[in-house]
Amino acid sequence: MTNIGIDIMGGDSAPKVTLEGSAKALPDLGEDTCLYLIGPEKPIHEFLAKNGLSESEKLKVVNAEEAIAMDEHPVKALQQKTNSSLAVGFGLLSRGVLQGFGSAGNSGAMMVGAFNALKPIEGVLRPCVVSSFPQKDGGFNTLVDVGINVDAKPEMFLQFAKLGETYARLVHGVESPRIGLLNTGAEEGKGSLLYQKAYEILKTAKDLTFVGNLEARDFYENRVDVTVCDGFTGNVFLKQAEAFYKLLQYRNIEDPFLDKFNYERYGGTPILGVNGNVILGHGVSGSTAIANMILATEKVAKAKLSENITKVFKK
Repeated sequence: MTNIGIDIMGGDSAPKVTLEGSAKALPDLGEDTCLYLIGPEKPIHEFLAKNGLSESEKLKVVNAEEAIAMDEHPVKALQQKTNSSLAVGFGLLSRGVLQGFGSAGNSGAMMVGAFNALKPIEGVLRPCVVSSFPQKDGGFNTLVDVGINVDAKPEMFLQFAKLGETYARLVHGVESPRIGLLNTGAEEGKGSLLYQKAYEILKTAKDLTFVGNLEARDFYENRVDVTVCDGFTGNVFLKQAEAFYKLLQYRNIEDPFLDKFNYERYGGTPILGVNGNVILGHGVSGSTAIANMILATEKVAKAKLSENITKVFKK
């Protein structure tokens, strides 16, 4: 049985939206998957009873009476609220009760919890966050890092590439992922000193298919499967894509391909490089996004993503 947990108190509209999202996800979970609802048991049981649901082999309730607010200091909150839904969830994950854990709550607390409770995988300098973007001819381009490491060092780009390559292979099914470096030009020698040094490291890396620099205008052309950059650049890129999708909605422009940029379709993004499978959802998630976050958690748990990343860094 694959056990995955959701932070019922995580998100701007919790627990209402997280419970609704959990109910939506249940029918789509595998027969060998059990969903743990982690939060205050009274409102959880009231919701289950109201919707004709109850605890079973596929649905468990774990009581956690405290909640970490979106604006709380991450370190202090986790230290002081040991019975919060976030702290309890990470505890279950670190002890092996859960194989995956997702939350749309305080992102800072999620990062701190992942680092402190799970610890980075041996050999990983800094864990990172990834986001996958649809390509015009099908498939995905996975961008690494999109937020944690805003002051990256050149050698960290190699680790981003390894983490992204493993993710693309196991989650998106790409047999031999092509790696690109997001840069200001396609030619070798472009970019800042940081990116020039990162290029040289990636160029000589073994066991990676590095194809060179990738300009942002070619990002959706299916030229690479994984694109690496520092967390500052990646975060700006990600939020610009989100802003453009909002603009399309505002202009009432509908297109099946462009709809793939709706974050609610994916639910969340994994934190890679820690000893556990963790999915970070968007704080403003609606019930559909929460349901997809749960399904994404199941997917990375069943792919044994963290365990496979550990094997990569043992080589």
